[in-house]
Amino acid sequence: MYMKKILLFLVLNIIIMGATAQKTITFPSLDGLTITADLYESKKADPFIVLFHQARFSRGEYKETAEKLLKLGYNCLAVDLRSGGEVNYVKNKTAEAALSKGLPTEFMDAKQDMEAAIDYAYKQSKKPVIIFGSSYSASLSLLLAKENKHINAVIVFSPGEYFDKENMIRDTIKGLSKPIFAASSATEYPYMKELFTKVDQNNLTLFCPSKGKGDHGSKVLWSGGADNSEYWLSLMMFFNQIK
Repeated sequence: MYMKKILLFLVLNIIIMGATAQKTITFPSLDGLTITADLYESKKADPFIVLFHQARFSRGEYKETAEKLLKLGYNCLAVDLRSGGEVNYVKNKTAEAALSKGLPTEFMDAKQDMEAAIDYAYKQSKKPVIIFGSSYSASLSLLLAKENKHINAVIVFSPGEYFDKENMIRDTIKGLSKPIFAASSATEYPYMKELFTKVDQNNLTLFCPSKGKGDHGSKVLWSGGADNSEYWLSLMMFFNQIK
């Protein structure tokens, strides 16, 4: 019965897309660079999910996903990071601003943008946030989850060792005990699983599709993806656990 309820909610969540208040906002990064983000707000008092994109992408990665997450009782903040480009016809304004100022735009340079976004979201509701990362930002999300007291849980798609030897994720997140949901493609799964050998296993949910190959990053949640319903089901069950 429980699984039937979850499946029913999942179907309704995917099919029924209600009107929401979404607007583009800006706020400063830690070094003063202007960050552009899309704010999806349902209720002022709801906690936030902060959404970070993968390499060469923008906040447009979450145009569809954020609308669905709102139905779980969270506001959403989809953020342009300075390391990125364009996706779903949405240009990365933060990356454009960084390039115009001659600022570095490597993966690790985006960490300060993520910190600023987490601070912004926390100040809106005064409640701990959930952070949601994709590819390189998934790895940065894990680092931040270990460091930042305002993070309640972390959801990551296709995290990996994308940085230098001084920032090895597997070692840096040792002892991380906050709830983690980590998903990947079937090909990436053995490699991703290795990243989490030193975290609290009681708070760890690992997922890879069983019916298909999946894909890289959070685009597996897009409605056009062949395995999106399987990813959504596992993610919904995780949300149910941390409520």
